[in-house]
Amino acid sequence: MKYRELGRTGWKVSEISFGCWAIGGTWGDVNDKESISALHRALDLGVNFFDTADVYGDGRSERLLAKLRKERREQFYVATKAGRRLDPHIAAGYNRQNLNAFVERSLKNLETESLDLLQLHCPPTEVFYMPEVFGILDDMVRAGKIQYYGVSVEKVEEALKAIEFPQVQSIQIIFNIFRQRPAELFFPEAQRRQVGILARVPLASGLLTGKFSRYSKFAADDHRTFNRNGESFDRGETFSGLDYETGLQAVDNLRPLLPAGQTLTQMALRWILMFPAVTCAIPGAKRPRQAEENISAVDLPPLSASNMATIKNIYDQFLRPYVHYTW
Repeated sequence: MKYRELGRTGWKVSEISFGCWAIGGTWGDVNDKESISALHRALDLGVNFFDTADVYGDGRSERLLAKLRKERREQFYVATKAGRRLDPHIAAGYNRQNLNAFVERSLKNLETESLDLLQLHCPPTEVFYMPEVFGILDDMVRAGKIQYYGVSVEKVEEALKAIEFPQVQSIQIIFNIFRQRPAELFFPEAQRRQVGILARVPLASGLLTGKFSRYSKFAADDHRTFNRNGESFDRGETFSGLDYETGLQAVDNLRPLLPAGQTLTQMALRWILMFPAVTCAIPGAKRPRQAEENISAVDLPPLSASNMATIKNIYDQFLRPYVHYTW
């Protein structure tokens, strides 16, 4: 495993870390025994950073991480999120009373006295113009309830606004072969301010594994069934905002670039690591073998300049019109 510095925290976190959305829910069937085995395997292979949220399985993945901490001696960091429990999910809900309640609930789920990293969970854009919200987070740091805080965002503009607040240590943003805009404007500014970047949805909801076809079926409780048009949350969270057929066509264009013996999953993750501004990618894994495939990307040689240029060309020609100007 290789490690990169996360913001100004002093932490060195694994380049491939572990996203816990899938083991919480809304990704079809999930088995807690397999999930905890995947978490253990990730630790075995050097992962030391796990990203979760209070809404993933209504706290299910947070509780699995608490179990992992009891079963292992290694130190690892847990980043959780707060805000999406609001119903309706509106800016006014990001107040002291609600945020305190969300943090207390996560502290209980994670069985800890202080959260390593708390992230606002894709708040409405208006929140980024409410400095009092970030003042509440500052108070939580002073009280010892959280060590550091960051923000998970939907849009590049939100990321740029968030890092104006001086104590924001990390931005979690969708960044993958299908969503390349963050590298243009946001990455240089984040580097200048020493803000960590967590690349979320790095495999475009599984499209970039290359394992799906037009005949693939997803369970009714899988967001890849019920959120394709943004029915439940931002459309960009599912298949990176691409129409499923368009995504499959893009995958077909990527296949000829695969080096011998490499999977599309590995190439897609290695592509993300080609950007030094990125702290880590956070793919999910329901089973140990998925964790192994994800983590193996750190050992691969860098992608060639030719392949990087071709991937950029595929994005510019086929994908840019669908995603670049929306997020």
